[in-house]
Amino acid sequence: MRQGLRGALLGAAAVAALLGTTACQPSGGEDNAGPSASASAGENTSKSPGSSGDSGTAESGSGGSTGETTGDSGETSGGNGTKYQDCKVTDLNTAVELQDAAGETPRHFLLTVTNGNKKPCVLNEAPQVRLGAGNDAAIVQTLEEPDTEPVVVEGDGKAYAGLYVFGNDEGGEAEYEQSDRFTATLVAGEGTELNGTLVFDLPDGLSSISYDDAARVNGWAGTEGLAMRPINQL
Repeated sequence: MRQGLRGALLGAAAVAALLGTTACQPSGGEDNAGPSASASAGENTSKSPGSSGDSGTAESGSGGSTGETTGDSGETSGGNGTKYQDCKVTDLNTAVELQDAAGETPRHFLLTVTNGNKKPCVLNEAPQVRLGAGNDAAIVQTLEEPDTEPVVVEGDGKAYAGLYVFGNDEGGEAEYEQSDRFTATLVAGEGTELNGTLVFDLPDGLSSISYDDAARVNGWAGTEGLAMRPINQL
């Protein structure tokens, strides 16, 4: 009996131990939860670079706009395409030099402007030259198409324009008039507005000159030779 009771107690203890081990194992539902959580974390990580990329695009657009502003600021309010302002008539001193030899009919003149300012300034295209008095006088035609490149006149520097005034041979039938000065109206950078008028007194020894519809002017140039070369061929 003693042995039978001992065997029964040992058998009961073995069954209890087996039941405890089974209860400690994880269920199938918890095993599935692990991979699902990992997948979620992976998706969040993949979206993060996309958000950063969108932010970068916005910054790039903003930078492009800044670049355009910088480019525009390189031009002046006159739109002459340089960093310098258009010349002001109040800063320019004028002079006229006759190019014909003594005894010949005065036909060829060199107009000179000197920048009295210390800062460079810009002259555009060709001046609107009038040989008659008043704004109603006809504007002299340009000899060639005006140069689209502006002429930069350094501080205390000079610029030039060549002028031909008279094509009538003595004894001819062409009509001509008399003038005691020249005027030249400056053109603003955009070419659509005027920028003041200069007065050029005749050289010493000339009280007046004859002019007719053959008159021509060559646009502003940086040297005397460039200004007068085509004019001297007339």
